[in-house]
Amino acid sequence: MPRPQKSRRICSIPQNVGFKPIGENKDSQNFIKLNVDEYEVIRLIDFEKLTQEQCAVQMAVSRTTITSIYGLARYKIADALINGKKLVIGGGEIKLCEHNRECCRKGFRRNCFDEEKSI
Repeated sequence: MPRPQKSRRICSIPQNVGFKPIGENKDSQNFIKLNVDEYEVIRLIDFEKLTQEQCAVQMAVSRTTITSIYGLARYKIADALINGKKLVIGGGEIKLCEHNRECCRKGFRRNCFDEEKSI
C-alpha cells in the first residue's frame, strides 16, 4: 500500500485558471491539466529564481519531490505549447499560506507557514 501524498505548501491560488492557444483548435476537449503544486514549482524556480532546495523548503517537501514535480510540469507546459493544447490549472494536494504573499517571495521567511489552511 503506497504512502499517502503529503500536502504541498503554496503562497496563493493562481489568478489565471488556464491558457489556450490562439487560432483554430480542432479538438476543443484536448487539454493538459497542470496541478497547482506544479504551477507553484514553476513559479518559484523559473519566475522567482529560487533553487530547487529553496523551493523544497518553501513547499515543505523533499528536493527530490521538487525535481520530480518540476520535470512533470515542464513536460506538460511543453506539450501544451508544441501541440496547441489548452492548459488548465487546478487541483492537487496543497496547503494555502494565510499570510501576505510577500512572505513567499525571494528571500522568504522559513516560519511563513506557522499557521496554515488546508484546502
